[in-house]
Amino acid sequence: MERNIESFIGCDSDYENADIVLYGAPFDSTTSYRPGARFGPSAIRHESFGLETYSPYQHTDLTDRSVFDSGDMELCFGDPDRALSDIQSRASIILADNKFPLLLGGEHLVTLGAVRAIYQKYPGLHILHFDAHADLRDDYLGARLSHACVMRRCHDLLGDGRIHQFCIRSGDRSEFMFAQAGHTDMHPFDFNGLKQLVDVLRRNRTPVYLTVDLDCLDPSVFPGTGTPEAGGVSFLQLLDAIRISCGADIVGADINELAPMLDSSGMSTAVACKVLRELILALNC
Repeated sequence: MERNIESFIGCDSDYENADIVLYGAPFDSTTSYRPGARFGPSAIRHESFGLETYSPYQHTDLTDRSVFDSGDMELCFGDPDRALSDIQSRASIILADNKFPLLLGGEHLVTLGAVRAIYQKYPGLHILHFDAHADLRDDYLGARLSHACVMRRCHDLLGDGRIHQFCIRSGDRSEFMFAQAGHTDMHPFDFNGLKQLVDVLRRNRTPVYLTVDLDCLDPSVFPGTGTPEAGGVSFLQLLDAIRISCGADIVGADINELAPMLDSSGMSTAVACKVLRELILALNC
């Protein structure tokens, strides 16, 4: 792979020496409300130069990390199966080279491609899922591959009790009933219980995939997303949750659902950039 011309700030390692590899999945063809998340990865890169590489939250710097930005994949917008296959292939290459795959979406369905690859390497995988939405529908308007179904498709792979959901505050009744039946471990509205869970996952040396749908944030903080939901967490609460989560054995991660043109102020993109910086610095790679 060649270095991307416009990379996320501070992510200028070459591929061979990198511990972390960014890869973008600009896909939003199953978005159920407002499209635009396909432009999220490139916007994050472009606007990242308004950031410092240093984090006062963690007292460390992106220049202390070895991160390669492989750029955005060219995905078939009209074919979710093909797009997911391409994402899975890219993640598999990164994993085969013993590097950490960090995915930038795109709509949340892109997570499924990464999880498929990581599950092949780590069959004991668990998922930490931060989101406003349960994403547990078996289908959305007849489509089983939708951003509204992504955690249900991950459940098809992993089975019961291995998807841990936080901040959930929206979904169909059947989704909440599915979770309450013990299929997933759902913590609605906030991050209560996260630290205790991470302590258990760490003790058991459980491989964990972290997926952050940025609409877990309150829309007063992050309006630039396709399906905003009132009542979300604050920026500082999310940063704290990311740092806590990285105490587990995180083997892959993503952030997704920034639709930059839906926030003309640019604040949502700025927030996404800072979340990505803090995630990179929190990872134990």
